[in-house]
Amino acid sequence: YHVLTNGWRDIGYNFLVDRCGTVYEGRAGGVAEPVRGAHTLGFNSHTTGVAVLGSYDTTAPPQAVLDAVAQLAAWKLDLSGVDAAGTTTLTSDGGRYPKGQDVTFHAVSGHRDGYDTDCPGDLLYAALDGIRRDAAALQGH
Repeated sequence: YHVLTNGWRDIGYNFLVDRCGTVYEGRAGGVAEPVRGAHTLGFNSHTTGVAVLGSYDTTAPPQAVLDAVAQLAAWKLDLSGVDAAGTTTLTSDGGRYPKGQDVTFHAVSGHRDGYDTDCPGDLLYAALDGIRRDAAALQGH
C-alpha cells in the first residue's frame, strides 16, 4: 500500500510485528538509528512507528504480540533514555493537531492518539497500559 498506492519508496512504519510476535524491520536505515518514519502525520519525527499486522477490534491480540511490542518498546526507548511508562511532549507538524501545537503523549501510544484512525483496534489499544508497564519493567523501572 505505501509503495504501490501512495507512491513512497519504502514502508512508513519503522517496525512490523506479526501475530506470532516476530518483529520485522520496516523503514530502511537501521533499527537502532533515529530513522524518521511516515506513520503518524504530524508526529513522525522523534517517534517510532510499529505496525501490528492484523485487526484487533473484535479479536484480542495474542500474548506473543503484546510481549514482542513491550520488548521492542523497552529496547528502542532505552536507546534514547526514555521511560516506557512516562510521557513526552511533541510539537505537531500538522494533521490531527494544528502545526506548532504541543501535545503530550504516553511514551508508548496508539496510532489513534496522534492521528484520526481506529488503529490499532479497540482491543489492542486497551492493552497499551499493560504494554507500557511490561516495557518499563524490562527497562528496570
